[in-house]
Amino acid sequence: MISLHLRILVAASIVLAGFFGLTGVILDQAYRNSAESALQERLQGYAYALVAVMEPDIQGEVHLMNALPIPRFFTPGSGLYAQAKRNDGRFSWRSPSMNDIDIPFSTGLERGEYISREVTLDSQARLYTFSIGVSWSEDTPLEEIYTFSIAEDLDTLHAQIAGFRRTLWGSLGAVAILLLAVQGGILRWGLRPLRQVAEDLSDIESGRKTQLEGRYPKELRALTNNLNALVKSERDHLQRFRNALGDLAHSLKTPLALIRSTMETGHSQDELRHTVEDQVGRMDHIIEYHLQRGATSGRTVMVASVAIEPVVRKVLQAMEKIYADKAVTCRMEIAADIHLAGDEGDLMEIMGNLLDNAFKWCHSRITVRAENVSSGGEGEGWLVITVEDDGPGIAPEMKEEILKRGIRGDQHVAGHGIGLAMVQDIVKVYKGRCEIGSSKELGGARVAVCFPS
Repeated sequence: MISLHLRILVAASIVLAGFFGLTGVILDQAYRNSAESALQERLQGYAYALVAVMEPDIQGEVHLMNALPIPRFFTPGSGLYAQAKRNDGRFSWRSPSMNDIDIPFSTGLERGEYISREVTLDSQARLYTFSIGVSWSEDTPLEEIYTFSIAEDLDTLHAQIAGFRRTLWGSLGAVAILLLAVQGGILRWGLRPLRQVAEDLSDIESGRKTQLEGRYPKELRALTNNLNALVKSERDHLQRFRNALGDLAHSLKTPLALIRSTMETGHSQDELRHTVEDQVGRMDHIIEYHLQRGATSGRTVMVASVAIEPVVRKVLQAMEKIYADKAVTCRMEIAADIHLAGDEGDLMEIMGNLLDNAFKWCHSRITVRAENVSSGGEGEGWLVITVEDDGPGIAPEMKEEILKRGIRGDQHVAGHGIGLAMVQDIVKVYKGRCEIGSSKELGGARVAVCFPS
């Protein structure tokens, strides 16, 4: 695929070629029309000058009474010819320049009537003629009216037009080339920030840079900021995966060391079985937790938003099957247009943990809400997802502790104490927060997760 610079340059070249081509055609036609009009006016002036120096005698034949100040009429083959001929053909006058040239002038014109046209001689020479009917009295019969005719060779006009065309197209071509060169320079200068972005991205790929550091025009700042955020997000994800794997390896050392120690110290089969079962269960929980934490995608730049209502409905259907014996009534207050700009798996993990706790602790009622809340600043706000139940609630002194890993609200209730901690970890990735409180409506616990919108 051709470059953006070449695309714009080709498009500009086509537009300039079309513009200058059309301009050239219009100017050429306008000049040709103007030259032909000037020629007609000049021949008409010659005819009036000829009429001014001629007068008829008693018999009606015209003669030059004064000198005609146009030398070309008296030079044979000069390219300028004149004729005065009475309509009945009895008398006529021809300029010496016509010599033996036979020109088919128009004849038989009425007083004041004129005709201009192009004619072609037997020698293929082309002439432009102007003829006008002239009489020295208004009551002169038609057959006694003279037709004065002037003819000029068109070679001069064609040479003049050809010279103009050469000048015109040469000038337009030079201007077009100059404009294309200027356009190319402007495009190269204008697209330089894009080339800088490409070079910086190449440096990031090769490891020479960690982010886009150039000074970019405001039209590109949104792009470069998003690219920097994307690079940082991917780097954070990679670091989180590395941390998760490191934490997993470190966490598995203790159970494995305990199993090996038990095997090497010669404990009984029952003690060994009990130790292995206990530590295998512990490792299973560790692996499950770290895999879930490592899979947390977090908020990435330009990610597709996730509709919250279908995800919550899917989790509720699963919970209603698991806790079918409790006959829990769940009310969902989530508009269809409420979305989270994040990963569906993260949202599923958050809602799974929150609703599992709500179903586990409630008596019979749960409410799930999602709404966009403005914080008052321009462009600022929060997406708040709230889960409330009518259970015993959470003691005020436990609101901070319950978000810590391994802490359970009631040690007599089965669980690992990592559900809300996992929710907290995921929400932090989105630069959000988790709030623990009491439900005014249902009287039990109220857990809200807030994401910056």
